[in-house]
Amino acid sequence: MNQNETRTLWISVFSAIFAVFLLYSYTQEKSAELTKKFGAQKKVVVAKADINEMQTIDVSMLELVSKPVSYLEPEHLADPEDAVGLVALAPIKAGEQILRSKIMEPGPVTGLAMQVAPSKRAVTIPIDDMRGVAKLIKPGDRVDVVAAVDIGKGANQRREIKTILQDVVILATGVRVVNELPRLFEKQGRDEYIRNIRDDLSFNSVTVEASPVQAQNLIYILSTSPGSLFLTLRHPSDHADRPIPSSDLQTVLGQVAPQKVRETVREPARVAPQPVPQQKKTRRSGPFKDI
Repeated sequence: MNQNETRTLWISVFSAIFAVFLLYSYTQEKSAELTKKFGAQKKVVVAKADINEMQTIDVSMLELVSKPVSYLEPEHLADPEDAVGLVALAPIKAGEQILRSKIMEPGPVTGLAMQVAPSKRAVTIPIDDMRGVAKLIKPGDRVDVVAAVDIGKGANQRREIKTILQDVVILATGVRVVNELPRLFEKQGRDEYIRNIRDDLSFNSVTVEASPVQAQNLIYILSTSPGSLFLTLRHPSDHADRPIPSSDLQTVLGQVAPQKVRETVREPARVAPQPVPQQKKTRRSGPFKDI
């Protein structure tokens, strides 16, 4: 390599180094401008994929990204572990920041009041396998409430079966609430456990939605005879409110209640004797005489 080639090589190397220095200086200058305008960068937890409402968040759904401080939303998270195992209260889109106000630890009473429609009330009814459709009902189902009540006193007392509520929604079965994640957090000493209650049939009560008047009627029956209420399950598309007559022993056996009809015996009408018409005597002329 001659002297000219060596000089050309060194000139190229210094030119490249000078270009890199200029690029670094420009980048630092722009970074300083952005930092001055938007603030410093900070790590924040965002959704890596879409998270549906009431879905449990795991670590695969989250990622850490750097964002300017001025772009951080209130109640943002800086550690993904703070969101793992919690439930999304609203849909979260991919790239959206995970906020403490949008996630919550599931519990037995989370969101029950928000499930009650305005002007309605929530009433709890005790059930068992026989009265509660073998406990195969779940939150969100619609049922009819049937009451078995005794009417009358003494010898005139009888039992009637009457459908008192139709097409009422089940808000909760035990502690499992509609739209609630079907699990419970339990703590024994210092150990915490998660119990799945999706297939749990240990509940002994259901909570239904009723109007204030219907709630009063249910509470009246519960205060006098709490074991007289039964549930019948409806199809999800059946919302008809039909008049249903009450049932008793005679209607169950297909018998018609005897009706006592008082019969009045009528005497035959007396007919007055008619006078016998007398024959009219005719006179004959001649030698003959009437005898």
